[in-house]
Amino acid sequence: MGLRICDLVGQELFALNAARVFPAASTIKVPLLVLALEWAQTGRLRLEDRVTLQAADRVPGAGVLHELGPGLALSWRDVLTLMIVVSDNTATNLLIDLLGVETVNTWLEARGWSQTRLVGGLQLPPERRNAAQRRGERNCTSALEQTDLLGRLVRGELLDEVHTALALDILERQQLRDVIGPGLPRAENGQPLYRLASKSGELDGVHHDVGILYTPRPLVVALLSEGGADHRELPGNRDVQLLSRALWPLLATLGQVYGVHAADGDI
Repeated sequence: MGLRICDLVGQELFALNAARVFPAASTIKVPLLVLALEWAQTGRLRLEDRVTLQAADRVPGAGVLHELGPGLALSWRDVLTLMIVVSDNTATNLLIDLLGVETVNTWLEARGWSQTRLVGGLQLPPERRNAAQRRGERNCTSALEQTDLLGRLVRGELLDEVHTALALDILERQQLRDVIGPGLPRAENGQPLYRLASKSGELDGVHHDVGILYTPRPLVVALLSEGGADHRELPGNRDVQLLSRALWPLLATLGQVYGVHAADGDI
């Protein structure tokens, strides 16, 4: 497990194996979102322009586009939203094709994120994989760099005010809240008491969650893990439940959450 928790000004509050590199799973979609919005900010990408879904674009795994027919014209805003909100792999690959693998990696390196690397598209059939993927290389990242990216995003250091707000709005609407989300303290009507802008990621035995948690003391959190023994997909994965129960007492303490009822017990 790799874990790093910071406050919004970037002060590290807790770290465990923060620099360890893990398969990125769907957390690679966070830097892709930010880079795409940087392109939108500079005029290189118009979010309302449309891309047409082709039959060959559809890949399995998370999302909904692989269930839909070809010919659908999606705005790039739709693509970014689907990539995060339902973790759509087809939408992600459309964006990767637009940005380019080398462009993404050059952008990451320029911002000091050398542990985060995009190798190629997601869930591609063998004939569409690049040489690095055929060698077994995988997209990768670390808790250190995920928290640095999210912290710089929320502080407005990566995008202007409009595009920062858009990035956070999309992240807040994520539907697949695996580790951080289930432990959110809730009101009597079941509504979460605190906002969460996050992105989870899952592969076989790999469970990640990264995000900005707006507790009384807001936190930037990245928890990455691999080697899980429960190979079932969500929901109900025991490893995810264990990670959430282990993480939340720490988040409650650092986030100064007291006297409320959390999803898995009193804090």
